[in-house]
Amino acid sequence: MVQAGMGGGVAGGPLAGAVSAAGALGTVGIMAPRAFGEALKEAHRRAPGKPVAANLLTPFTRRAHVDACIQLDAALVVFHGGLPRRWTLALQSAGVPVFATVGTPEQARDALAAGVDGLVVQGLEAGGHLVGVEDVATALRRVLDVAAGTVPVLAAGGVAEAADVRRLLQSGAAAAVAGTRFLLTEESGAHPAYRERVLAAERTLVTELFGLGWPMRHRVVPNAVTRRWCTPDELGPGWVRRVGRASAVMGRVLPLSALDPLVSRQRASIPVFSPALPLAGMPAESVDRTALYAGETLHRIDEVVSAAEAVARLVP
Repeated sequence: MVQAGMGGGVAGGPLAGAVSAAGALGTVGIMAPRAFGEALKEAHRRAPGKPVAANLLTPFTRRAHVDACIQLDAALVVFHGGLPRRWTLALQSAGVPVFATVGTPEQARDALAAGVDGLVVQGLEAGGHLVGVEDVATALRRVLDVAAGTVPVLAAGGVAEAADVRRLLQSGAAAAVAGTRFLLTEESGAHPAYRERVLAAERTLVTELFGLGWPMRHRVVPNAVTRRWCTPDELGPGWVRRVGRASAVMGRVLPLSALDPLVSRQRASIPVFSPALPLAGMPAESVDRTALYAGETLHRIDEVVSAAEAVARLVP
C-alpha cells in the first residue's frame, strides 16, 4: 500500500510519516526545495527506521530536490509528468530507485527504455494531473504486458478501500497507490474547506483550466472558477488552454515558492490559474480560486480519518 505523493504541501512530513509509521509507504510530495527537505526529515522522524518515498513533478524539479532525496534517504523517487534523464541518472547513481508514472503502453516502453526501476500506472479515475487515459484495470493489464515482469508495476486510481487494493494485487500490481483517501486524513496539509468540498462533491471533472506553467489535464471537483469557465467545455476555453501551453516554460524556470503569491492574486473573473491548491492556513476563499484535485473515489469516501486508520481500511 502506497500513499500518493500529492504535491504543493498536501503530502508533507506529517502525512508521509504517519503512513510509513502505520506500515504502508508514505510519500512526500514536491514543494519548494527547502520545505521539501524539511518534510522528508519530518517524515523520517515520525517513522524511524521505516522507508519514506518522494514524488517529483518533472517541470518543477530542481537539483536541490534531487540532492535532498539522496542525502535524506528517500526509499524511491517517482517522477510524474515526464522522466528527466539527468535527474534519473543522478538518483540511480546514488542508489535511489526511480519509478515513472505512465498511463499507456507507449509511455511504459519509453520509461523502460530509459532504465527506470519501476512503473506507476495511472488510471483515468485518479485525481490530480493525469497521464491516465483508461480505467486503471485496463491500463494495468496493458502495462503489465509491456513490463513482462522486468520491473514492479504499481497501480494508481480508484483506490478507496481494501477491496480495491485486493483486486489490483490479484491483477498483478506490486502495490496499490491511493491519493484521495489520504487527502481526506487529519495529517493532510489540505485546507479544511478543501476537504469539505471533496466530501460534499457530487462529481469530478477533467479540465486544463489550472494550467499556468504546467499544461496537463487534471481531475478536480467543481468550484466557482470551474463553474464559470468550464461550461460548456470542461477542459476550459480554447484560448485559456493555448495560454497554458504557451506558459509551459514557466514551470521550468519559476521556483515553486512563486505559486503561493499567485494564489492570492487569482480571481474568478480572470481565467489565469496556476496548478496551486488550497492549503491549511490560506484564506478560506482560496478554495474557490484554486484547483481542488480529487479522484473518482470521493463517491466512496465519507469522512476524514487519521492516516493510520486510512491505512488500516485499505490493507486487505
